[in-house]
Amino acid sequence: MFRPIYEPRTRAKEYADIALNIYTGCNHGCIYCYAPNVLHKSHTDFEQVQPRKNIVESVKSQLIREDYAGKKIMLCFTCDPYPTGIDTTPTREIIKAIKAAGAHVQILTKGGARADRDFDLLDFKDSFGVTISSFRGKEEPGAAHPWQRLNSLNCAHELGIKTWVSCEPVFSVKNIYALITDADFIDLYKIGKLNYMPSDINWGEFGRECERLCKEYGRNYYIKEDLRKEMENINA
Repeated sequence: MFRPIYEPRTRAKEYADIALNIYTGCNHGCIYCYAPNVLHKSHTDFEQVQPRKNIVESVKSQLIREDYAGKKIMLCFTCDPYPTGIDTTPTREIIKAIKAAGAHVQILTKGGARADRDFDLLDFKDSFGVTISSFRGKEEPGAAHPWQRLNSLNCAHELGIKTWVSCEPVFSVKNIYALITDADFIDLYKIGKLNYMPSDINWGEFGRECERLCKEYGRNYYIKEDLRKEMENINA
């Protein structure tokens, strides 16, 4: 039986205990994306996006069969809930179903203003997050520009929705420092590093400075395990 709601493993557990992937892939073209390998797809096939077969009906069925009341479900890991140029009605219908079941949603997207449409479905028990790797956007050519994502985050904050940012992977340490310093509309910073690609960033130094800034500016934060290990290395 198709059970689209599942428990993530390994590194993903640091983001959510329960998750759901709505689409077959993602067309944001991020150079660092790990999902095609996980799904055993070429990048070309992965960018041919459509809703997973019977996804809305399957989610509703699972929510009836199993009790998720009070739990928070992550949207999404191997795709984005708001891909470019795609009818994202399934995302809205799934959010409605999750809320009707007494559960909550934790969104992570690079969709920018495409996500704003669904803010009317969210409340203070949900959380809305975006990925910020740098302020350039060139590493994520099909996604909304990082500044557009931050604007959506600010809009969510003004509506009383809990906000968070995933600073992973990181391409610009200065941009992440500036985000911590200036963005007072973010309720939680989750900070990691860059995996699967070479980098000349001193990760131990980066992590320690992020933590210092978070403490100085009173930011709620979580340092991901991979980065924490680098911080604890006195030679980093």
